[in-house]
Amino acid sequence: MKLAPFLAIVATSLIIASVLAPGLRAQIPGGFGGLSMKDPDALAAAKFAVTAHDPQLTFQAIEKVERQVVAGLNFRLTISVTESGKARSADAVVWKKLDGTHQLTSWKWLDEAHAQAGLLKSEFIYETAPFPSCHATTIVEPAAGGLVAAWFGGTAEGKPDVGIWSSRFTDEKWTAPVEVANGVQTDGTRFPCWNPVLFQPKGGALLLFYKVGPSPSKWWGMLRNSTDGGRTWSDARRLPDGILGPIKNKPVQLANGDILCPTSSEDAGWRVHFERSSDGGANWSKTDAVNDGKVIGAIQPSILFPGGEKLLAIGRTKQAHIFRIASDDGGKSWGEMSLTALPNPNSGTDAVTLRDGRHLLVYNHTAKGRTPLNLAVSRDGVVWEAALTLETVPGEYSYPAIIQTGDGLVHITYTWKRQRVRHVVIDPAQLKSQPMMGGTWP
Repeated sequence: MKLAPFLAIVATSLIIASVLAPGLRAQIPGGFGGLSMKDPDALAAAKFAVTAHDPQLTFQAIEKVERQVVAGLNFRLTISVTESGKARSADAVVWKKLDGTHQLTSWKWLDEAHAQAGLLKSEFIYETAPFPSCHATTIVEPAAGGLVAAWFGGTAEGKPDVGIWSSRFTDEKWTAPVEVANGVQTDGTRFPCWNPVLFQPKGGALLLFYKVGPSPSKWWGMLRNSTDGGRTWSDARRLPDGILGPIKNKPVQLANGDILCPTSSEDAGWRVHFERSSDGGANWSKTDAVNDGKVIGAIQPSILFPGGEKLLAIGRTKQAHIFRIASDDGGKSWGEMSLTALPNPNSGTDAVTLRDGRHLLVYNHTAKGRTPLNLAVSRDGVVWEAALTLETVPGEYSYPAIIQTGDGLVHITYTWKRQRVRHVVIDPAQLKSQPMMGGTWP
């Protein structure tokens, strides 16, 4: 390597480090490095973490700290605190932004008494990305194995530059996000993309449904497929007029091979529909709306399997509670929609039926706001019990997706403060649930 370019690279690295924070000239940007537990920035980050998580806690000391140079600084900390006079320890990650403000990224108690049974891993799919805002995650296990996740990302929801981005979990890590679809039209006009949904039918190509259009009341359905597990995608195909595809949550495949999509419309009130394809997505039919959009305004259903030909759909409403509606004939006809005791702050939910017959529901257990984010479990789809709390720090945690993979584990993705995508892994066999008396989280 010639000397002049080498010196230029070194000089640039030193300038970046010195701009981010004093004293970082010896640390390589991007990697975590050890740091003194007495470092003023580390102490400030630790104290912020304690207060942000729970103002009733008392900071005691830093037990361990590492620092990462990113767009600002990440501090990975082990902190000792006291809670009501009892000593406890926690792992925390704090982001110090370029403007000097802090943000608590994660908090995890280390004592077993507060560990959540069944929660195996919680991670970000990416740390940095070419877009500032993201939302509406989806996840799938493709036929070849691994995982594929997708979401929409851009300047902000509804902006023309919003496209569909995706990442694959391979070789024990997530690949860098890549844009796999956008809303550019043949005349050069660009519309925003919305709500991707990944689905792997039996014996077919991996499907990517998404919406394009100026708003949810005027968007249309699009479809791409992949024959190599999400590495490459076919040209986009517009779905027939009146067919939107799964609106937020994954389709299901029935015993006869039919693909049933839970969908909804917002052009004449919030109304739930179901779309069906008997030929792998080439042709589609659609039910009439199963609610009038007035008594209950409902969208974004998930489909569960109570047994036999019976189906159960649950999801988001404007009425501060999750809705439910049942079918006895494999989704050809549906009964009357009703509200459950579970709260819903007008935010997306998702659910899955496990191979052992239990149902899992991920949602915000609150009537207002999008914190906390919770996981509930049910044996009959009627009575739900509290299983896990995935997020408690104030912020927006929303639009989750949930699947069970071939190894029996459960994977959840969701929007993390509209900034990143969180991925959580759960062992459902280890879950311990508690009753919710009167719909109150214990």
